[in-house]
Amino acid sequence: MSNATPDTPRPPAGRAGMKKELPERFRAYRHVWVFIELERGQVHSVSFELLGEGRKLADKLGVQLAGVVLGPPEEATQNAVAQAFAYGADLVYFVEAPLLADYRNEPFTKAMTDLVDTYKPEILLLGATTLGRDLAGSVATTLLTGLTADCTELDVDADGSLAATRPTFGGSLLCTIYTLNYRPQMATVRPRVMPMPQRADRAIGRVIVHKLSLAEDEIVTKILGFLPDSQSGTANLAYADVVVAGGLGLGGAENLQLVKSLARAIGAEFGCSRPLVQKGWMPADRQIGQTGKTIRPKLYIAAGISGAIQHRVGVEAADLIVAINTDPNAPIFDFAHLGIVTDAVRFLPALTEAFTRRLSPHSRDKLAS
Repeated sequence: MSNATPDTPRPPAGRAGMKKELPERFRAYRHVWVFIELERGQVHSVSFELLGEGRKLADKLGVQLAGVVLGPPEEATQNAVAQAFAYGADLVYFVEAPLLADYRNEPFTKAMTDLVDTYKPEILLLGATTLGRDLAGSVATTLLTGLTADCTELDVDADGSLAATRPTFGGSLLCTIYTLNYRPQMATVRPRVMPMPQRADRAIGRVIVHKLSLAEDEIVTKILGFLPDSQSGTANLAYADVVVAGGLGLGGAENLQLVKSLARAIGAEFGCSRPLVQKGWMPADRQIGQTGKTIRPKLYIAAGISGAIQHRVGVEAADLIVAINTDPNAPIFDFAHLGIVTDAVRFLPALTEAFTRRLSPHSRDKLAS
């Protein structure tokens, strides 16, 4: 039986009840790091998007923004260092070794964790790509720190903690997660969630070179060859300027042809909401939303899509959102720039015909320019 009375103070619930003071061993951790994802000579654009976001965090904290480049001794690796500075890095941590020619979890995890243990960043950001997700989970586990995956927003709290926001409960809610008592605070962000910063030609600044203390015979995984994905590039939703998508409001799989016809008429990519992939009406690489592709087009036309949170976070960065739905209370109308309350199955053919009449083949390619 409890002896508490109504006047007995209770410990605050949630984050307020947690210990905010960092353990002594973490107090020297400073600066914001961004992993520059380099694969087969190309830097993934999400790295530049994260440099733009990292710049904001570093400025709020009054610390430096650093890029982390891991790669083989090739010209492309040196170019990645230069690009990190061009997109805003103050300095670059650089590990160059033949073992890093192709991504393998063991050498990349070893390189990154050695850097963190030596130079002690307070925040480490990685792209939520196939490579980035694999590396982030391994690094966080090795360092015994927290990792917030697939973030849609990053900020710094009043006490200097990283506030990482992501959807939860199947995309029905947004929650903000803190790593209060461990460092570094780690987060991954999917491509196209954050805006691309302006590139500026800058001289290469301070580069801190670190040696990889690992031999090939210590690595279990071996590279036998490289087979490119024959399906890669078939759906370019994330980088399309115009996107047309359909949802359950279309009524049946056969009506997705209306979405594809409109997309073809205006030179757009086409996609769908999650339920259509779950029903097998479209392949997963056409899914738009938190569990699919995040897009930032100049024009997004959503036909028969209700606009649940998990879909909203994948499209709300579009410059112009046009929603077509029979339900005037559909959530998508809360964030669409233009809403049309009508049956998409009847409206899309008329819209396609109107675009076809007004747009020449040349102007279709420039619709979003």
